[in-house]
Amino acid sequence: MRTIALEEHFAYAAKGVSGQELSRLGRFSPQVVGRLRELGEHRIAEMDKAGIDVQVLSLNSPGVQRLGGAGAVAFAKASNDHLAEAVRRHPKRLAGFAALPTSSPKRAAEELQRTVREFGFKGAAINGHTGGRYLDEKFFWPILERAEELRVPIYIHPTIPPAPVVKAYYSGNHPQEVTQLFAMAGWGWHIETAVHVLRLILSGAMDKFPDLQVVVGHLGEGLPFMIERLDSVLSPSTTKLERPIGRYLRENVYYTFSGFNYLPVFLSLFLEVGADRIMFSADYPFGSMAKAREFLEKLPVSPGERERIAHSNAERLLRL
Repeated sequence: MRTIALEEHFAYAAKGVSGQELSRLGRFSPQVVGRLRELGEHRIAEMDKAGIDVQVLSLNSPGVQRLGGAGAVAFAKASNDHLAEAVRRHPKRLAGFAALPTSSPKRAAEELQRTVREFGFKGAAINGHTGGRYLDEKFFWPILERAEELRVPIYIHPTIPPAPVVKAYYSGNHPQEVTQLFAMAGWGWHIETAVHVLRLILSGAMDKFPDLQVVVGHLGEGLPFMIERLDSVLSPSTTKLERPIGRYLRENVYYTFSGFNYLPVFLSLFLEVGADRIMFSADYPFGSMAKAREFLEKLPVSPGERERIAHSNAERLLRL
């Protein structure tokens, strides 16, 4: 069974391009940093061992979203060029999502078009908010418009919430180390991403760009659990949207595993959106490709549904 993994990461840290990116890598172990930065034979060998055919790579969070101005544009271009060279060397095993300088939406739209048309990139990965600003603002809509025109998705990846949110919500009667984990992988990343998607829907962006497709990981970032409640409380009569919230979540959003190899959570997503909206991922190098593949094999779904989740949904969406 062919497997295409959609939330797989790399890091690009070039002196003079982004000192922040270099310092950010310092919090990871040398083994993780090595896996993030390596885009060749070692990565391919790990994929072979785990039974993964294709990785769709994206720049690891926070990527370009904490940069502004010319620095963001330069870093996005450099990292995309770096990724394109790796894809060129391994065209059957690696594919790419573009990093975009979202602080400059017009330049971001141009960079998305450049990478799709010149390199064959499959869409873009945006690592959460841009300095506390979200894609629901019309300021960013040139990016959404260009993605729809190019027929490529935007993967919204988690990042740490804005500092005032961390202080208000996640600081408490616990150690600072717990605050950081609570605000990130323990809870905040996922709620932050779910709120981002809902803001995008509620803004009317998906009425303005009805063919736009968004991808989120971690089996839906908690959104599937809330669909019925969202439809009940935020009805079209209140939101003035063309469709109920659940329709957008089933028609404009795709969902990946990305390290959430949890059967009850998968079943909730599966029952809410169906097999046609779920795609495989491992969250490499933070998640195990072998465990993700084992989880995929054991899912209580039909062979056809497993094939769609493993590869054919991604092939259709990304035109692989």
